[in-house]
Amino acid sequence: MSVQAIQQRLNAREYRSEDEEDQALREITQEVILAALGRGDFFTNALFQGGTCLRIFHGLNRFSEDLDFILRDPDPTFRWGDHLARVEQELRAYGYRFEIVDRTKADAAVKKAFLKDDSLGKVLELQFAFRKGPLAKIRIKLEIDTNPPAASGVALEYMDFPFLSAVSIQDMPTLFAGKLHALLCREYIKGRDWFDFLWYTGRGTPVNYAFLSAALEQVGPWTSKGETVNIDWLAKELGGAIDQLDLGQAAKDVERFLPASELPSLNLWSRDLFLRQLDKWRAAQPD
Repeated sequence: MSVQAIQQRLNAREYRSEDEEDQALREITQEVILAALGRGDFFTNALFQGGTCLRIFHGLNRFSEDLDFILRDPDPTFRWGDHLARVEQELRAYGYRFEIVDRTKADAAVKKAFLKDDSLGKVLELQFAFRKGPLAKIRIKLEIDTNPPAASGVALEYMDFPFLSAVSIQDMPTLFAGKLHALLCREYIKGRDWFDFLWYTGRGTPVNYAFLSAALEQVGPWTSKGETVNIDWLAKELGGAIDQLDLGQAAKDVERFLPASELPSLNLWSRDLFLRQLDKWRAAQPD
């Protein structure tokens, strides 16, 4: 396998803009990194989570910048070094020449690393006819929570591009619980959270309440308050969050992460839409 595998993957799509083509290459790069991690021992102790996980394995129709992971069990000694060294070696066969920057602070629970590459775009044949310049440097951020909340559910998935590999991910109820924790506790508006909320609730996704409760106990305004986290509590708190949501700011934040086909849906965003979606989702949950 070589850079031709990346070229063929890139050629399989049509692009309406330079940004869409650039984003497609970032997404392909995310998949190659993930497959390389899956070929090693990384997923013995880690799980994939977040928006990119939803895009790759569940068809979420929005772009995502990062690769987010969580350890199965707490381990403050975790380091990215050996895992990324193996990834870098594996990916050289596909034309990548990554610069790896470890941005982890010694006492931080979330360990961060950045992979940067400006060589691959120089050898690919980019399609978009009105491209104004060369491809920008590809930047992929990796984050892993080394002090995870308890009670995560696990699912095993497989990738067949660029080679067969196994990836352990959080199951859907746990992924939704993690998103709900972000919606309730994030100190700033992130429109991607609310886009994902509509996606999850539209599918009637159940919630891993044990994981959500553990996450709320770790971080957020409910720490040490001993709340009983169930569907009634959750519906009440989400309703309050929706009432206070700046919809214009939320829609503006998510806009650049959506393909052109999804943009008209932002015109429908309203408090009434989100509250109805919440009620519909709640009514569909088992007693």
